[in-house]
Amino acid sequence: MITLYAEPLWDSPWVFSVFVALMEKELPFEARTLDLAAGEQRAPEYRAASLTARVPCIDHDGFLLSESAAIVEYLEESFPAPEHPRLLPDSIHDRARARQVMGWLRSDLGPLREERPTSSVFFAPVSAPLSANALAARDKLVSICERLVTEGAGHIFGYVTIPDFELTLALQRLIANGDPIPERLTRYAQEIWQRPSVQAFVNHDRPSGH
Repeated sequence: MITLYAEPLWDSPWVFSVFVALMEKELPFEARTLDLAAGEQRAPEYRAASLTARVPCIDHDGFLLSESAAIVEYLEESFPAPEHPRLLPDSIHDRARARQVMGWLRSDLGPLREERPTSSVFFAPVSAPLSANALAARDKLVSICERLVTEGAGHIFGYVTIPDFELTLALQRLIANGDPIPERLTRYAQEIWQRPSVQAFVNHDRPSGH
């Protein structure tokens, strides 16, 4: 049995990544939320078991693991293809590139994440224009996406993998707020956005008033 620990608003990009990974692997799981504002993630039992006391975190038969990239790798190795759909590409070079993209998304684009938070995708859009720093981050995101996603392709590596979902959510920060991006990247993001795993996250119950 797998339990996914998430945050109450269901707008974390890294909870999104793990939720989609579980859905794409077709794994049954239970979702539980931790009230981060109330410090539930710092409860001694959870802190001790999860190591970093953060979400997302999964509990797989008593083994707790946090940090979304580590969880994706763990699910890929624990439930491998062909019995379960792939989360990461097969070839060593493509797999390394996938890890590069995932690592970059977790460590860069700070101004864009700040001015176009994922709350603006799942709740209300932001009306303020992007600052110069955020525009530079947008241009970097668009440039890298254009290099990764070839014309007419609906994926990066020949089939849909976790980096496609994570890049799509990054692009949705712009699309949902009316910020312009190239049409072919909009088509790519919209195609990924309509996958059942993503729509299950998009339509997840969320508290009102945010």
